[in-house]
Amino acid sequence: MTERTPYSYTVLRYVHDVMTGEFVNVGIVLHAESSQTILFKVRSTIGRIKGIFPDLDARAFKAAMGSAQRCVARVASDFEGGNLFGEGSNALSLAHTAIPKDDSSLQWSPLCVGLTDDPQKALERVYTRQVARYDGRSHVRRTDEEVWRPVRDLLAERKVPVDLQEKIVAGSTDQITFPHAWKNGRWHAYAPVSLDLADAEGIKDKVRRWRGHLAAVADGASIDLKLHFIVGAPQNPELQSAYEAAVAILRKAPFSPEVFQEGQIDELVSQIEDEVRAHERQDSRQGAVSK
Repeated sequence: MTERTPYSYTVLRYVHDVMTGEFVNVGIVLHAESSQTILFKVRSTIGRIKGIFPDLDARAFKAAMGSAQRCVARVASDFEGGNLFGEGSNALSLAHTAIPKDDSSLQWSPLCVGLTDDPQKALERVYTRQVARYDGRSHVRRTDEEVWRPVRDLLAERKVPVDLQEKIVAGSTDQITFPHAWKNGRWHAYAPVSLDLADAEGIKDKVRRWRGHLAAVADGASIDLKLHFIVGAPQNPELQSAYEAAVAILRKAPFSPEVFQEGQIDELVSQIEDEVRAHERQDSRQGAVSK
């Protein structure tokens, strides 16, 4: 029986939006402990990524992948040639030597470990599971702006006289820019959030980041804000439970937001119209009194 030996690996992530934390897996670095070698595989094609992020700059992405490939190859060569300290190393420490931890779009996952009798087969298995498993799917993922579009169109169709504008909400240490907001004594802000993502963890990560960002802004914010989220559901029915959990997370976020799902857009637009009309009547009465 072939002896199984330990290995460690880390996943290279392409983070499309650093603020929301949306990412896809694009590569694997694996360290085989018994042979003290580094194996790696980094994707060179766009594959499903353009479907997930329609505004992806294909040329910049391919350049980043080429650079990552060269950096990891150089570290692997130095390590196996004895130019890097080997004892006690693992896939993550070596990966950080190739691509250091910073705020760029390429980030490494936490360290993972396993046992194998064939490191090359382990690499292929992990790559297939973590990177290539969605490549055969052709769904075009919707962006936040595409989730907002039906709201915008229905407001225009009903001729709701609301002047939506950008509003920056600032706390003591952070701020958020809401592109769709208006004021009638208090600020109303509308934030579209597409949860049409590839996997459950990506869905939950996106709303956790929203909640964390709102918490940072709520600390020290003096604005009277009524926040509304418009959320887009994933196309994959297997992700429904993750989507429902994400909606629950958003509902408990700071500023006590209202959450509207795509089937409730008519209800949201009716609410906006009622508030705008009421605001107009109040302004009209105040104008009459002042005369």
